[in-house]
Amino acid sequence: MTLVLNEDQLMLQGAARNFCQKHTPISQLRKLRDNKDETGFDRGVWKQMAELGWTGMSLPEAYGGFEFGHAGLGLVLQETGKTLTCSPLISTVLISANLINELGNEDVKQTLLPKVVAGELLLSLALDERVVHQPRNTASTAAAEGDDYILNGEKTFVLDGHVADKLLFVARTEGQVGDETGLSIFIVDSDAEGVSINRTWMVDSRNAANVSLHDVRVSRDRLLGSAGDAFAALDRVLDIARIGLAAEMLGSCEETFARIVEYLNQRQQFGVLIGSFQGLQHRAAVMYSELELCKSLVIAALNALDDDEKSPLDRALLASAAKAKLCEVAELVSNEGVQMHGGIGMTDEFDIGFFLKRARVAQQFLGDAAFHRDRYATLSGF
Repeated sequence: MTLVLNEDQLMLQGAARNFCQKHTPISQLRKLRDNKDETGFDRGVWKQMAELGWTGMSLPEAYGGFEFGHAGLGLVLQETGKTLTCSPLISTVLISANLINELGNEDVKQTLLPKVVAGELLLSLALDERVVHQPRNTASTAAAEGDDYILNGEKTFVLDGHVADKLLFVARTEGQVGDETGLSIFIVDSDAEGVSINRTWMVDSRNAANVSLHDVRVSRDRLLGSAGDAFAALDRVLDIARIGLAAEMLGSCEETFARIVEYLNQRQQFGVLIGSFQGLQHRAAVMYSELELCKSLVIAALNALDDDEKSPLDRALLASAAKAKLCEVAELVSNEGVQMHGGIGMTDEFDIGFFLKRARVAQQFLGDAAFHRDRYATLSGF
């Protein structure tokens, strides 16, 4: 396994960096937030992302994708993290499209995935039901009735749920809360009768929603895969998403650290640059070392997703290791970013606070550090 990017990956990373710096700077996030934009992202920019091939990067060519691999998409996400880009890339592409590709039959994949690649269809996974991420604790129900299922339940932290055309709703067709068996996933139109979607304004201005389904009727062909057998595929796709999210978090941490170093080399106190203070140098050195570890871990995890020789257990261990480590380092670097900038770091007019807010939300999404340390230990047999 190599921890060095090849020429194609370097070109992709450079192109993504240039695009994000030009089209999705932090000033755009600030504008979307201040205007309380009803969409939460720029649809024109989203269309450009689709034209660049980002929406089909990890999907098969048979459905309009480009099969560049999960590592390629991870590099793009790393660059979007540096500018805190607002887009449905995680909710629609990284999570939902991969889930459809994993569980959907041929008709479903031929119908939906080309629309995702074209940037014409927005999807969102409705999974978590409490503030703590725990897929096994799904209590939403799906009761068979003739040729249909009747869905009931409430979901929280549904990323981009307020703009999604369709929801991938996780419900229990059998078993008890806490069981892996009995989970099923259904495709639900967001405007279906009985669906209630309420947008939430999160601290980092990222789009999310609370979703409630009350006696929503869907036909059996809206079931992804076999009834009650969705957990294994869901867990695999969540690991893909956790690694992709770790890549985005890495990009945010790298940009925060770069801004810290720049400020240390500009700000003077007592007639000298504060970057000359040994105490601040030691703190910067700790951050640098931690970020280097994160880079290696994220690259290893991304490569594992595209390596057929890696077992599902290997990928799961790397996913939890990467997410846990990035949660810890994101907290460290974002805290230091505000503290080392002193008084201006606390102001809304200064951009560094946006990175702290994004870090806090990303730390919770798809499992925090405690969740993934416990999962890593359990998978390792402890």
